[in-house]
Amino acid sequence: MNRLAHAASPYLLQHATNPVDWWQWGDDAFAEARRSDRPVLLSIGYAACHWCHVMAHESFEDPATAAVMNELFVNIKVDREERPDIDHVYMSALHSLGEQGGWPLTMFLDSDGAPFWGGTYFPPSDRYGRPGFVSVLRRIAAIHGGDRSRIRHNAEAIRAALARAEPGTQAAEPGEPDLDGLAQAIAGRFDPELGGLTGAPKFPNPGLIELLWRRGARPGGEAALERARIALTRMAQGGIQDHLGGGFARYAVDERWLVPHFEKMLYDNAQLLPLYALAWRDTGDPLMREAAEGIVAWLEREMTVEGGAFAASLDADSEGEEGRYYVWTPQELVAALGEADAALLARYYDVTANGNWEGRSILNRLDGPDPTPEEAQRLVAIRARLLAHRAQRVPPGLDDKVLADWNGLAIAGLARAAGLLERPDWLAMAETAFRYVDESMADGDGLCHARRGERRIAPGFALDHAAMADAAMALHDATGARHYLAAAQRWSAHLDRYYCEESGLLRMTRGDEAGSGAVILPAIPRPTHDDAVPNANGIHAQVLLRLAAATGRQADRQRADAFLAALLRAAMPMPMAHASALNAYDLARNGVELVIAGPERAHFRQAALRLPSLGLMIADAGEAGALPPDHPAAAMLARAGAGAAFICRHGRCLPPVTDPNRLAEAVASA
Repeated sequence: MNRLAHAASPYLLQHATNPVDWWQWGDDAFAEARRSDRPVLLSIGYAACHWCHVMAHESFEDPATAAVMNELFVNIKVDREERPDIDHVYMSALHSLGEQGGWPLTMFLDSDGAPFWGGTYFPPSDRYGRPGFVSVLRRIAAIHGGDRSRIRHNAEAIRAALARAEPGTQAAEPGEPDLDGLAQAIAGRFDPELGGLTGAPKFPNPGLIELLWRRGARPGGEAALERARIALTRMAQGGIQDHLGGGFARYAVDERWLVPHFEKMLYDNAQLLPLYALAWRDTGDPLMREAAEGIVAWLEREMTVEGGAFAASLDADSEGEEGRYYVWTPQELVAALGEADAALLARYYDVTANGNWEGRSILNRLDGPDPTPEEAQRLVAIRARLLAHRAQRVPPGLDDKVLADWNGLAIAGLARAAGLLERPDWLAMAETAFRYVDESMADGDGLCHARRGERRIAPGFALDHAAMADAAMALHDATGARHYLAAAQRWSAHLDRYYCEESGLLRMTRGDEAGSGAVILPAIPRPTHDDAVPNANGIHAQVLLRLAAATGRQADRQRADAFLAALLRAAMPMPMAHASALNAYDLARNGVELVIAGPERAHFRQAALRLPSLGLMIADAGEAGALPPDHPAAAMLARAGAGAAFICRHGRCLPPVTDPNRLAEAVASA
């Protein structure tokens, strides 16, 4: 019996009609494994995953394959976006076996949940150098039935490997990272012509781009800044960007950014948005502004759900084909636009008779000429018409669940981009989404992780609280509203109470009994490294620094310093995997605190929000000018007059800036 029909997850619902006797993750599934003396087949994926769909069509929808699965295994389906803790533990287990990893994740467990073997995608029969799925099933079941000692040996070896991989077991000695040296080394791994890390596939890696941009803000960082700009430029020109509807796909399968893996994820676009806004404010390059505006247009048009929050993802596939929704032939352009406009768009967006991908064309600007100003204006209208025509196609599937962590990333990105591009409508979008998560996803003084309709996944994970606290700080900087500061403080305290361990770092899941869940995972997920999303520890470190700047309290500064020191010890053995931690350290070392005071201080806030800087932290001393007495600017507030800004770094504050138009110059020279 398939038990997925009442699941909340769109991914699980995709499998609700499979002939496989799927279970959801829970005690009852493992009890059945013990009762029937069968191993567990755990399949993890997500709604937008192309190869998950392929394996589903080839194997899970096939009655003969399903019959073998049902006879030999207890089969559990998990949405990795709903349960990132389960995904992290079993993906780590696969890595311990020397496998690269990916989705769908296919793991074999004993009846206590201990993994003993696994892989990713398996074809229905032997091909691609991989064994066929049914052959694998029969072999694993035979070993389980006849050689339990081998199963126990593998399970114990994996368990030991998971324990060795925990943060702290290889922690570095305390000491300050060489930020300049690390950034230069990372810049050396970025392609100087094609952008991004060399080779293929190419992922956006926004955390690394941010690190390079931060290095570029300091003397001697020109090479790092250039690598960051090239990466953003080539992505915006490439097929990885949707040149009609806006937004970026998950990654490019080639080294030129031409051919995307067409799924669109909220978290990628949330992280890229403020970088493109920053790049436009810094360079004035219209390509950067168009990329930022395209992301927000996509969020508003296709990703906003009831209540104003944002959906998780758009599928790579439509009508059973990857990318079908997004690619074109010359004949399709003519039918949609007419001969003249089709020819103009084809010239500048690489649409040819033979196509650039499987006989059709992915729109891109990688190698084409630049249009004249008049042609560029025409192309704006042509793209809008073609977008309207594309909307008549069968769209990719939307995973409309709301995830607190990904929404936090999007809200923070919108709030920061709104200031850089002076878009109050974007700020309003961010505030609406924040209100939905704060009110509709509350779980005591914390948050749940996911919501779809009235179904919720609770309690939330560390990243839910860290990302939403960062969103609250971004909105506090943008608006000065005190309730955002209070929300950030509440979620930060919640992390300290329920997620912080003796090491001083955060675990992924709650550490108290109320948050543990019934099924015990074979390892406690304690990652510190970034994945496709930044790690909760890295974001939390930045939140603590921003909170300390906002309150001016020494206790908050000491708390931020202690947490960052613990994080750096865990990060330094693998610095490139810890961009969020290094970006937090850069904020601590090179950030600028901006204290605004006086009745007209809002003018200084707006001027600060327009600055192309990743290191500004705003403290609002209020109309009367009030700070803790030991704050270095406290004694100077009487000089604020009608309004002023005090630039502070490392316990030293400069004389007040009394003209908002002089703020950029003053910050640059601080």
